[in-house]
Amino acid sequence: MAEALVLVERHPAGYAVVTLNRPAAMNALSTALRDALTAAITALAAEPAVRALVLTGAGRAFCAGLDLKELGAHGAGSALAPGRSDPVAALAGFAGPVIAAVNGAAITGGFELALACDVILASETARFADTHARVGIMPGWGLSQKLPRLIGLGRAKELSLTGNFLGAAQAERWGLVNHVLPPEGLLPAARQLALDMLGSLPEMLPAMKRLMDDGYALPFAAAMALERERGQQHRAGVTGAAVQAQLGPLMARGKAQQDSWS
Repeated sequence: MAEALVLVERHPAGYAVVTLNRPAAMNALSTALRDALTAAITALAAEPAVRALVLTGAGRAFCAGLDLKELGAHGAGSALAPGRSDPVAALAGFAGPVIAAVNGAAITGGFELALACDVILASETARFADTHARVGIMPGWGLSQKLPRLIGLGRAKELSLTGNFLGAAQAERWGLVNHVLPPEGLLPAARQLALDMLGSLPEMLPAMKRLMDDGYALPFAAAMALERERGQQHRAGVTGAAVQAQLGPLMARGKAQQDSWS
C-alpha cells in the first residue's frame, strides 16, 4: 500500500503538523499532492480542536514547486486552471496561525506555500528560489505581491528576475524568515512556537490574525481606523474580571521567561 502523500499529526494541545510526503520528488506539487494537501488543510480548518498548524516537508526539501514533469506532459494551463485544488487558498482559509518549518529547498510554488504561512522558521539547510521567470509561468499564489512587502521591492526583483537561490541566513537578515535553526531543532522549535501561540486566549488567535492581515492590506490610515473599530467592538464585551483572571498566569509566564534569560 502506497504511503499517504500528506501526513497529518494532531497534537492534543491543539495544533497539527502537516507534512508533504513525496521526498523522492522533493515534495513537488503533483496534482495528487495538491489535492491531498488542499483536502487535509480544509479538513483541519473544520476541526475546532485544531487551532494552529505547522507545515513542513519530508526528506531534504520543503517543496520544489509544481511537478514540472507533470506540467510537461499535460500543460500548465490544464494544471493551473481555475477550479483546481489550491492549497494556498486552503491555508488562507485556516483561521488560526500557520507556521512554515522550511526544512530544505522551497522553490517557486514551494516558496509560495511558505509565504502563505504566518511565520516562517528555516533550517540552516533551507534555501529559497523563485524560478517563475525561468520556466515561463506567471505566479498565481501571491509571490509577486507578498515577497516585495516582506523584503522590499528591489530585493524581490533580484530574486524573481534572476531565479537565484537565497540561503537561510540571508533570508533571516532580509526579514523573510523569523528564525534559522539547526536541522534537528527545526521541528521542535516550530512545535514550541505553536504551543506558545496556543497559550493565548482561544478566541483571540484568529481575531488578532485577521485584524493584522486585513489591516496590512489597507493604507495606513484605513488600517488604523479598522483597528479602532474592531477594538471598540471587542472591548464592549470584555469585563474587568475577565482581564484580571488572565493577569496571574501572564505575570508567571513573564517571570519564567525572564529567569530563563538570566
